[in-house]
Amino acid sequence: MTSFILNNLSNIHWWNLADLAAAILFVSIFIWGRSNKLLKKNEFNDDFLSLETMKTLRGFAAIGVILHHISQQQTFQQEKILLPLRGFAAIGVILHHISQQQTFQQEKILLPFVNAGAYFVAIFFFCSGYGLLKSFDAKPDYLKGFIKKRIVKAIVLPFYVDVLIYAALYAIFKIHLEKEQWITNIAGITMMNQYAWFPIVLAILYLVFFLTFRFVRNRKVCFAIIFIFIILMGVGCMIEGHYAWWTGPDNWWCSEYYWTNEAKWWMGEKIFWFHGEWWVNSAPAFFTGLVFANFEKQIVRFFKENYWKRFLILVVITEVCFALSDFGQAKFGYWTEFNRKGPEIGNKIATYFCQVPLFLILAVTVFIFLMKYHVSNPITRFFGKYSLHTYLMNLAAITLMNFMQYNDELSPFYMGGRYNNLFVNAIAVILLTVGGGVLEQKLTDKIRSWIFREKVAVAPASFTRASLLADEDDVYSRKKAMFRHDGEGASEKEEAEVKIEAKAEAEA
Repeated sequence: MTSFILNNLSNIHWWNLADLAAAILFVSIFIWGRSNKLLKKNEFNDDFLSLETMKTLRGFAAIGVILHHISQQQTFQQEKILLPLRGFAAIGVILHHISQQQTFQQEKILLPFVNAGAYFVAIFFFCSGYGLLKSFDAKPDYLKGFIKKRIVKAIVLPFYVDVLIYAALYAIFKIHLEKEQWITNIAGITMMNQYAWFPIVLAILYLVFFLTFRFVRNRKVCFAIIFIFIILMGVGCMIEGHYAWWTGPDNWWCSEYYWTNEAKWWMGEKIFWFHGEWWVNSAPAFFTGLVFANFEKQIVRFFKENYWKRFLILVVITEVCFALSDFGQAKFGYWTEFNRKGPEIGNKIATYFCQVPLFLILAVTVFIFLMKYHVSNPITRFFGKYSLHTYLMNLAAITLMNFMQYNDELSPFYMGGRYNNLFVNAIAVILLTVGGGVLEQKLTDKIRSWIFREKVAVAPASFTRASLLADEDDVYSRKKAMFRHDGEGASEKEEAEVKIEAKAEAEA
C-alpha cells in the first residue's frame, strides 16, 4: 500500500490541472466532515460500520473507480474511437486528429489510478458481504423472497435497463454490431457495456449466499462453500483468459493481419463473461465481509484492547500482501497471451493466487482504520447514493466525451496544452457520468415500480442493494449493531425505536 503510493507520487504532474484537481479533490473529501480520534487514547468511532459511514466510503470508492476508468484511456485507433461520433457531421473535420491524440495513460496523467480500480471495487464487495449477513442475522425470514427482492429487482433489472440504454446509444450513433452480437448483447450473454461486469458477479455471489444459507445450517460450512466457490470462479476466469484463445491458429491474437481479416467478433477482448481478471481478483473481499460481520464483536474488542500495536501489525501484513501481489504481477502476469507462448494459464493462476491474500485483508485494514478516523460529507454521500448507476454509465460518458481530447487550437475545448485539455475531458466525463447515472437510476426505479407495481418514493432515487446501499432491513440491522460495542444487546424499547427509525430512513 505504501509502496504503491510512493511509487506513483513521482509520476504525478503536479503542475497540470488534471492531477492537481484530482489530488485536491481526494484530500478534500478525506478531511471534510472528519471524525478524528487518532490521538485520543481509548476513544473510537463506534459508528464506523454504520450506514452513514459505509455510504461515505462507497462514495469515495465510486469516485476512485470513475478516475480509474478515465486514467486508463489510451491512444485510440480511428476506426474504433470514431464510431460513436459518426452522427456528428459538424465535428467531422477534426475526427482524424482525435484518433492521433495521446491520452491519459500515455501522458501519465492520473497515473496512480491506472491500476487501482480493484482496490476500490474491493470496498464494494466487502460492504455487500457485510450487509448481507447483518441483514440475515437481524431478520429471521430474510431469505424469504430473497431471489426476487435482492437479485431480480435490485441487480438483474438495473443490469438489463443499462443494456437497453447502451443498445439505444449504439443504434443512435450507428455503431456496427453483427446480428448475432446484437442478440447475445441484449440477452446479456455477451457484454453490451464492458463495465457492467460488477452486477453480474454480485448477482452470482448473492445467489451462492442464498443457496448456502438456505440449505446448509452449519455457518462454517457455508463460509467454506462460498470461499471455495469464489476461488474456483477465479481459477475459471484465468482459464478463460482475455480472448477466445482456444480457437484459431496459435497466438492468433498477436497478429494484426488475423485481427483484421480472420477474427470473428466473439473472439475479441471483453466480449464474454469473465473475460479479464478484474471480474474476480477483488471478489474475495465479499467473503471477508461475511466473516467480519459474523465475528464483528470479537474483532472490534480485539483491536480496542491495544489498538495502535495491533493496527500497525495489520498494516504490515497488508503491506506484505501488497508486495506479494506486485511480485505475482511482475513475475507471472495476467496478460501472458502476449508472450507468444499460448495463453499460459498457469502464470495467470499463479498471479491470481498472489493477489487473493491482499483482497482478503485490504478492506479489513480500511475499516479498522475507520475506528479512529472517518469522514462524511455531501460529495461522498452523493456518490455513494448513485454508485452503481454512475458506474454503469461511465463507459458511455467516456466514449461520448472522447472528442474533447482533441488538442489543437481549432478545437473549442483547447486550453493551451495537452495536459490541460485532458483536464477538460476528465471534468466532462465526470459530469456526464453523474448526470447519466442519476437519470438511469430514476428510470430504473420507474420501470421497477411499473413491473412490480410498487409505489415510487417522492424522495430522490431509492437505495438498492445493487448500489451497495440499504433498504429497511439493512438500515435496521446496522442501527441495531450500534449497540454491539457496549457488550450488551439493545433493550426492547431501544430496539423498537431502532425499527421505527430504520423504516422512516429507508422510506426517505
